[in-house]
Amino acid sequence: MRPASDWLWPLIGATLWAGSLPLAAAPCKKPVYLTFDTGHMEVAPLIAEVLARQQVQVTFFAAHEKTRQGDGTLGQHWAPWWQARVAEGHVFASHTWDHAYWRADVQEGGVQKFHIRPSAGAQAGQNLTWTAQDYCNNLRQAAQRLQAMTGQAPLPLFRAPGGKTSPRLIEAARQCGFAHVGWADAGFLGDELPSSTYPNAQLLKQSLQRIRSGDILMAHLGIWSRQDPWAPAVLEPLIVGLKARGLCFATLREHPAYRDWIQQQPLHLSVLPDSRK
Repeated sequence: MRPASDWLWPLIGATLWAGSLPLAAAPCKKPVYLTFDTGHMEVAPLIAEVLARQQVQVTFFAAHEKTRQGDGTLGQHWAPWWQARVAEGHVFASHTWDHAYWRADVQEGGVQKFHIRPSAGAQAGQNLTWTAQDYCNNLRQAAQRLQAMTGQAPLPLFRAPGGKTSPRLIEAARQCGFAHVGWADAGFLGDELPSSTYPNAQLLKQSLQRIRSGDILMAHLGIWSRQDPWAPAVLEPLIVGLKARGLCFATLREHPAYRDWIQQQPLHLSVLPDSRK
């Protein structure tokens, strides 16, 4: 079998050439929903270039995580990057402020609480117990910072770090205005996996074979542990290959499972004085 690059890169060239022609965009009838969670951000500018070149809009889930350059994913260093994405039609949602992993449900004194372990912020690596309000505050803090940076209201959605949730956590978040978004089995794009055993070519081939219309796809703006970065090496051939199969790309604003919620439950955020920390 020919390597994927032998047939995908000619398609990319044709796509780039066609993109210079004044053609009207066709309606998106077989959508997939590409989403990115925050990461170390080193590859974020390259990802943005690919998305702009391919005219693909995505949904970004943002937490305030450590980065290789600057003061964190939602810090001042990266603010211009987020601002630039608004004009390109991308949308944003919360990933919790402290990239806070749910570990377990717990009842204390008849009150529903959650064991939480943040991987960012002042309490990174600590085992904490949060109330539903604590969790909601953390969701809201990331959303407030996104709105302060971009001038665009985030979607009333969130993604729990690692996708780790419980029905009670999801319900607690819904009560304060956030619906949870996971991803399709085929939509796990594999950028968190070790490149020694899951090379980029294998991940690309697997994704092109498995992804179907309606799937939510998930990758990151950089993964610390992966030696051979998934993005942007796999991103552009993946987009081109899916387009060649007749698929198109939409944001979660258009997703049938979330469209009504987004319209009926907009977030009402006040930008806190300390939202720039």
